[in-house]
Formats: sequence, structure tokens, C-alpha cells
Amino acid sequence: MSNGISPEDERPIEDVSHGVPEDVSEEARPSVGRALKQARIAAGLTVDDITTATRVRIAIVHAIEADDFAPCGGDVYARGHIRTLAKAVGLDPAELLAQFDAQHGGRPAPTPAAPLFEAERIRPERRGPNWTAAMVAAIVAVVGFVGFTFVKGGDDGGHEASVAEGAQPSSGRSASSSAAPKKPADPKPSDSAIAAAPADKVTVKVSASDGRSWISAKDHNGRLLFDGLLDQGDSKTFQDNEKVDLVLGDAGAIELYVNGKKIEDDFQPGAVERLTYTKGDPQVG
Repeated sequence: MSNGISPEDERPIEDVSHGVPEDVSEEARPSVGRALKQARIAAGLTVDDITTATRVRIAIVHAIEADDFAPCGGDVYARGHIRTLAKAVGLDPAELLAQFDAQHGGRPAPTPAAPLFEAERIRPERRGPNWTAAMVAAIVAVVGFVGFTFVKGGDDGGHEASVAEGAQPSSGRSASSSAAPKKPADPKPSDSAIAAAPADKVTVKVSASDGRSWISAKDHNGRLLFDGLLDQGDSKTFQDNEKVDLVLGDAGAIELYVNGKKIEDDFQPGAVERLTYTKGDPQVG
């Protein structure tokens, strides 16, 4: 069973100092790699054992023991591996490192620390206020305010138009509407209003005088004119060239005016009525 030691490693180390004075010359001293290899074999360790203990790769261990330090990636890394391997095989790292430095141009100079002013110089410079960005932001704010005012004004105009059509504003819609005196829920149309109803069209006015009611209105083509709730006091007016179809969810709460004339039918509270009016009415269809 192989223990990872080659036959060459098993050979006894020759006593190179036999017959040599005690102060051995530099030429007689074994190289760094040879010294590490001899110490490993003397300790009974294989290359695998060294790799496991030091985590230095097998290929690098073999290269260092052959005095080939190129795979280490530079003298700094080579010195680190030599120190690690020397400790693993029981040698003094300082002697091997001194020998390595003598053979490879001396110990590498330490990298000087960057002066403090270099770090200070790369800090971002403090800048004054960006007046251009501030002016742009101010212009955008002014344009947005003008646009909001314009849109708000358009909304108010539409509300006034709906009130002019005949719908009474509820008490919670605005402060001005709540402060204004209330008009009668359903003023009786005057003679001029009756005369103003176009003779070539059918005009139907729906007023929720006695409560809240859902209504639906369609023209002669079946197109939906309105579908929703009328609060008490609200009214809607519909016109068509031929006829208007109505569905009243609570007919007892509704008053109808067709072509300027009030419909005097006795609608019951909660009753659902389906009605059709034409240019010749008021006659319930």
C-alpha cells in the first residue's frame, strides 16, 4: 500500500557535511525546496498530508519542493507558502525566508500606505444650491396651479349648468348652495314655459318632489338617456324627436311634465311605472 512517498524520497539523505568544516558554506546548504522536501520525508508525511494540513494545492507543493516558485503567482505568495510549509514540517520559517530572499533579489518592499490627503481629495466637493433646478421646480409648480385652477373652474361651470337645467342642489354640495334660500321643490310651469316646449319634439321633465326615486329614460332608438337615482328636489329633462320611454322605481315620489303640461295620474308610493310619451301627449302611453 503506497503512502505517497516516492522511492526517491525513501532514500536516506546523504550526510553532505561529512568531511566539511562546521561552518558549512552557502553552496553546501540545500535549497529552499530541497530543505522542505527533506524535512517532510523525515517527518513521515506525504504531499497529500501536507495539502490537507495547509490547504496548499498539491501542484504548488511539488513545484516548491522542486524550487519552481512560478506557480505561486509572485514572490509575496511564494514567501507565504514557504512559511506555511516550513511550519508544517517543523522547520524555522525565518531561515528559509532569508535564504529565499537572498536568492530572489531581497525581501519585497512593503506597499506604502496612501497619504491621508489622497483620501480627502476624493471626497465629493460640496456644491452650492442648484438654482437652475429650483427655478424649473418653481415653474412646474406655477403651471400645475394654473392648470388646476382652470380645471376647477370648468367643474364649477358644469355644476351651474346642471342646476340651471332644473336640478335643485342638495344641502351638502357647497357652502353657497346651503346658504342660498331654497326654491320651491316643483314650481308650476308658467304659460311661457309651456309655450317654449318645442312642438316638433317630445319633452319630458321628471321631478322627485316627494322623495327619492330611481328612474330610467330611453329615446325612440332605445338609447339610454339616463339610469340612476334622483334625490328629493332633483329633476331631469329629456327630449327626443319621436318618443321617450320611462321606468319609474317609485312613481309616487315623482311629478311629470310632458310637453310643458303636468301629468295628473295618481301614482302610488313604491309603485313601478313603465311609461311612454310622444309629441301628441300628455297622454299616458
